[in-house]
Amino acid sequence: MSPPYTIIGTPFSTFTRSITLGLHYKGLSFNQVRVTPHSDTAYQNHPFGFLPTLVIHEVDGKRDVKLRESQAIARYIDRVAPEPSLHISSGDGGAVLEEQMWEFVSFAGAHGFPAVEKGVVKPRVAGTDGGKLSDAQIRGEIKTGVETLKKFLANIEAHMAPAGYVYGEKLSWADFFLYPLLADLHAIPEGELLSNRLIGWMDKMGELEAVKATSEGTLSVGARPP
Repeated sequence: MSPPYTIIGTPFSTFTRSITLGLHYKGLSFNQVRVTPHSDTAYQNHPFGFLPTLVIHEVDGKRDVKLRESQAIARYIDRVAPEPSLHISSGDGGAVLEEQMWEFVSFAGAHGFPAVEKGVVKPRVAGTDGGKLSDAQIRGEIKTGVETLKKFLANIEAHMAPAGYVYGEKLSWADFFLYPLLADLHAIPEGELLSNRLIGWMDKMGELEAVKATSEGTLSVGARPP
């Protein structure tokens, strides 16, 4: 029998990896179509050509349904596979409200992606792979981005528990949305900006089978943009 789900998106995509982390963690089988954003296939599955899209096969035994946008997909995954839970409870890691987890997820997507990927990781990788710029020249070109990145890292760490996962002992979607970004950052020289707390968190995340299962094709193992 074919898997009930297909994920449209390259493993190199951080948002795609957030979703595949959740699928692996919850034991949901899926196929993956490894396409880049704004490709023909991406536009066929997402009205704006972004990644990922989750294709849910044979809904009501009749048709396939395409679900787009990472938070919508995460909420669907939670509904069809509530356990093991990726939600927090009041008190986990110092959180007062359960909804603070989704607040953190939004921090990672809305503020982390531009600060980490657009401002630093992508220009660093492009400059290094181009082979024409020295390390000093690349650092000069991304200087402004690095300053923004420093602020993001300080802010995001301030909203994490002192140890363990983002919310202490409870693994959640907050971890799965932040990890792909910082795994990319850790793979480049600017990973030196990661604090001991963030490095410890990454080490803890690295022990998860879901993280190991989704590492292929990512910058963290030496892959390059497709």
